[in-house]
Amino acid sequence: MKTFKMLTLAAALSLSFAALAQTGSRSGITDSTPPQPPRATTALITQGFENVGAATAPGAGGVCTLNLPGWFAQNNSAVLGTTCVFQGTPALPAPGVFDAQSGPANSYAAMNFNSTAGDNTISTWLVTPQVQFRNGAELRFWSRTTTPGATTFPDRLEIRLSTAGASTNVGTGPTGIGDFTTVLGTINPNLVTTPSCVTPAAAPGTGGYPNTWCEFRLTNANGIPTSGSGRIAFRYFVTNGGPAGVNSDFIGIDTFSYEDGVQPIAANTLSPWALGALALVLGGLGVVAVRRFS
Repeated sequence: MKTFKMLTLAAALSLSFAALAQTGSRSGITDSTPPQPPRATTALITQGFENVGAATAPGAGGVCTLNLPGWFAQNNSAVLGTTCVFQGTPALPAPGVFDAQSGPANSYAAMNFNSTAGDNTISTWLVTPQVQFRNGAELRFWSRTTTPGATTFPDRLEIRLSTAGASTNVGTGPTGIGDFTTVLGTINPNLVTTPSCVTPAAAPGTGGYPNTWCEFRLTNANGIPTSGSGRIAFRYFVTNGGPAGVNSDFIGIDTFSYEDGVQPIAANTLSPWALGALALVLGGLGVVAVRRFS
């Protein structure tokens, strides 16, 4: 009886491996590399800023009115001015500023020296909807400042990140940063007057603010986490800004996109090959069990 059971098991396993060989390769070489779990593409968030909203003074606590679903804006400047984040000002009719990078002439988000009054520190925030952080995440956007006239008033823009989920806590006051403690990059960190644009699109360098549209690209290598969720913020942060300051003029942000990368499907998901092999082996063992108890 014992010999019969062993032979039956051997026969079942032989049938299993024979069935597998039927769909194998002629070379007989086995690739022992562990199979990689299948990967699923994830969300792409885009914003062309066609409907930011008119320029309005910040409300209670500096919170600003936006027409962008899921986005958030707040003015934390030392002295609140008359503007926050507003619809772009096209080149025409005169006196205009500049046209959008793409789409209708006014379809960009703008911030300017009127975020504060007098000579003070500007800290105006534009915050994205909540996003997922994964391996392969990529942030792209375009930005520029004005073409300088007789005098150049340097601008600066920080790109910051929070890992606190849906939080919109940007702190209070001109130096507050709330949950947005990670700096992914800064355009014109030293408030210099010479414009600069890194090409192809990459993280901001140490040069000045570009005065023509320039694309920026940030990835995990620049500090975007590979797990969790949070928000990304554009902080218009200019010391000695305002109508009486030596810095701050006008900036635009356009053609925003964020792709949150890819995420492996659950590791315990078996491939069709593995499921087939398991079924054949278990089927063979079932034959042994039936024979034994009969």
